[in-house]
Amino acid sequence: MSVKRSSLLPVLMILAVSLISGCASLSPYSISEGELERHLQDTVSRFDRQQLQSGSPLSLSLSDADITLGPDGRDVAVIDLSGQVALNALMTKLPVDIALKVEGAPVYDAEEKAVYIRRLQLLESSIDSPFFKGDLKPVTDTVMRAVAQMLETMPVYRLDEADFAQRMFGMVPMDVRVAPGRLEFVMAE
Repeated sequence: MSVKRSSLLPVLMILAVSLISGCASLSPYSISEGELERHLQDTVSRFDRQQLQSGSPLSLSLSDADITLGPDGRDVAVIDLSGQVALNALMTKLPVDIALKVEGAPVYDAEEKAVYIRRLQLLESSIDSPFFKGDLKPVTDTVMRAVAQMLETMPVYRLDEADFAQRMFGMVPMDVRVAPGRLEFVMAE
């Protein structure tokens, strides 16, 4: 009696998902702050390229992104960003150095298999340009809207479909939990 390969696939998938879900309760897959910082840098670079290609006169580049997960035992991510916003107009580039500190909730989108930072709040901001130094509310409000739009629509982390374990995690109902220094993928409740 021969067993068709196509009938074995669902059985193997169920076994793999069961194994992963059993292991997930003991040792969840996690992402460190450093990994998120690297992904955030990449996300901002892609966002900036897309904005410039679409004709936006604003460019945004990060020189530093520091993410703190679970400060004071809270389920949030605090992101310190520093970089430069430049207005490219009339054949000149007007750069402004910015520093923002924002707080938001990491949210896992199962359909996208990605982590987003949502419900952002601005904690601190400052700008430094040849014309002004300090907190210029209209500029920081505009930058904050751009950062919020970017983080709400572009993930700070996406499961790697090429990695077998991550692909399997993406097949079961997962959620993220904030732990000090890392995000943990856990079974959805």
